[in-house]
Amino acid sequence: MGNRLPKIFTGSRICIICEGDEEYEYLEKLISLDVWSKEYCFQLENAGGNGNIPARYQDKYQNGAYDLVLVFCDTDRKPYEQYEDIKRKINEFHGVENAADKIMIYGNPCTMQIIIEHWGDVRLCSNNKKKNAPVIFDLTGIEGYKGRKEQRRKLFSQITTENYQDMRERIKKLSSDDTMEGSTNFGRFLVWFSSDNNSWIQSINKRLE
Repeated sequence: MGNRLPKIFTGSRICIICEGDEEYEYLEKLISLDVWSKEYCFQLENAGGNGNIPARYQDKYQNGAYDLVLVFCDTDRKPYEQYEDIKRKINEFHGVENAADKIMIYGNPCTMQIIIEHWGDVRLCSNNKKKNAPVIFDLTGIEGYKGRKEQRRKLFSQITTENYQDMRERIKKLSSDDTMEGSTNFGRFLVWFSSDNNSWIQSINKRLE
């Protein structure tokens, strides 16, 4: 046979800047399920807190190694100061109004709003882990969820190809208005990630120029 060269990836490279461990490990799990098109190669970056997102975004965008750079974060509590600040900085960086709306994947009030949809049709009204813990326990059996490493491991080990499809259907019913509690725009990205046609990437990048 001889030494065959590895097949060169000719698809699109997408970098997703994740706010923290929960976002990073959640997307890592979804990528491992192979539920998205082979057209995309995903690279995750853990920003280690939402204050670090704008600088990481600029860095990855300017680096030029990716066809698209996205952000995945919480809106957090009203009045969404940090979230709005991230959006403002991304808009200023591109010099384009609403640039952030094209590249930010969010969960309001928190990313758990998306994750919990794998097991049930739930609207979270708070990003408070203590308030959400009983809901998480009812659906997953994980007691006193505080987002600790071991708890995250248990949580994400329960995500399957089957309940991924359930989540996809359920989040279609959620609002995509980021000022509303119990909302997310993740559904739009899931449609794109599953499509072999990558023209959506070009259209986003055009809007950023």
